[in-house]
Amino acid sequence: MKNLVIVGAGQSAAQCVLTLKRNNFEESIVVVGEEDHLPYQRPPLSKEYLSGDVELNRVYMKTQDFYDQNKVTVKIATKALSLDRKEKMVHLSKGEAIPYENLVLATGSRVRQLEVEGSDLKNINYLRSINDSNNLKDQFKKGKNLVIIGAGYIGLEVAAAAVKKGLKVTVVEMEDRVMNRTVDPIISEYFDTLHRNKGVEIILGSALEKFEGKTHVEKVVCTDGTVLEADSVVVGVGILPNQEIAESAGLKCSNGILVDEFGRTEDPSVFACGDCTNHPNFYLNKNIRLESVHNALEQAKTVALSLLGKQEKYDQVPWFWSDQFEDKLQIVGISGDHDKTVVRGSIEERLFMLFYLKKGELIAVDSVNNPKDFLIAKKLVANKVKISSDVLCDQSVDLKDLLK
Repeated sequence: MKNLVIVGAGQSAAQCVLTLKRNNFEESIVVVGEEDHLPYQRPPLSKEYLSGDVELNRVYMKTQDFYDQNKVTVKIATKALSLDRKEKMVHLSKGEAIPYENLVLATGSRVRQLEVEGSDLKNINYLRSINDSNNLKDQFKKGKNLVIIGAGYIGLEVAAAAVKKGLKVTVVEMEDRVMNRTVDPIISEYFDTLHRNKGVEIILGSALEKFEGKTHVEKVVCTDGTVLEADSVVVGVGILPNQEIAESAGLKCSNGILVDEFGRTEDPSVFACGDCTNHPNFYLNKNIRLESVHNALEQAKTVALSLLGKQEKYDQVPWFWSDQFEDKLQIVGISGDHDKTVVRGSIEERLFMLFYLKKGELIAVDSVNNPKDFLIAKKLVANKVKISSDVLCDQSVDLKDLLK
């Protein structure tokens, strides 16, 4: 019997299985996951699940019954150690080796860990898994001091959840503004003000020097001389692609596993999808590695269709979101290469959009608390429309009309 093996058990792996089953894929499927959980969604781990608003069963993509009924074997708490492409075998941590006809690498990514003095102390947290979120929940006790290293999405989302639980929260960021890597200063200033008004202390332009404590972290020492009392710490300083199993098997990797527009590696029987891939993006006209749920799901669909012999090119405009307190930030496109920004709406009324233009062409949009217009903005960016800044900021103009 032909056998499909999927290494990795995150959202991308689960979506690949779902798409295959919806298209009547009859071959045997084995999913290999390192964690002791069925495939699940990661975004709630720093938001609703962390704050206790969502139960664990709502975090899972599908129940065990689904996999049983669809004859999908999910091997949890099992690590894929190596890949033998010649023999078409995956060697697992429990001494087992399983054959494959086709292989999907959906290995995802891992947190970038700090190597500073005191980094081995207890209560220093990295947030990537359900277990990480559970551990952090246990440390969310009213009045305790939480220090967060890094003011990216994860750091600010955790800060929001912690403040709601009554913790004293300090965020330390080495750059001069929050979310420096992904948004314009206008958006940074908005969310900086939001957090400070909610009671979060934010220290900018200062990096972590070391942690101090006997067994548990007690103090965070910053490079500017600031010393912060800490009962617990969350570190959010980026993630790295899990490409080692591909690399050791001789597959080309460069900041991710290199795949084509159909999710294929250079080996015709090995595919890859999700955070671990470096893939061509035709909208941006370059190769890119994306850390996003949208990419993980949509690229998984592309790979599933490729396995079914239905080649559909993966050509998606990147988009992302972040929930912080009651505010929702939604982003479409990559704004880094813009030459002009236009604000539409009211920053004071907490309902606005920021349009990024390059030579008059709309390349990206940041939307704050405006999900309805964001749906239209996604289409505008995808269509690479050229719009004057006067039209964009004029709220009497319906964005839908710009699609015509």
